[in-house]
Amino acid sequence: MITAEEFDRLADLPVDDPAGDMTPYLDLSKARRPGREVQRVNVDFPVDLLHAIDREATRIGVTRQAFIKLRLADTLSAK
Repeated sequence: MITAEEFDRLADLPVDDPAGDMTPYLDLSKARRPGREVQRVNVDFPVDLLHAIDREATRIGVTRQAFIKLRLADTLSAK
């Protein structure tokens, strides 16, 4: 354990300074990204649409899931 003052001092060191590595003092098992939590959903697709999704995902070199997320994000950000 280190004091809050020592933790602050380490945080103020330049990023490329090895002495400023704070990783040993962090519990990354409890880290989270606010606003980026994941929630699983189930969606039913017609087989023909699923085949089209798979073809396009293969063409651009991503997984089916990544393709669906990309297209949804593109569509929502375009509005």
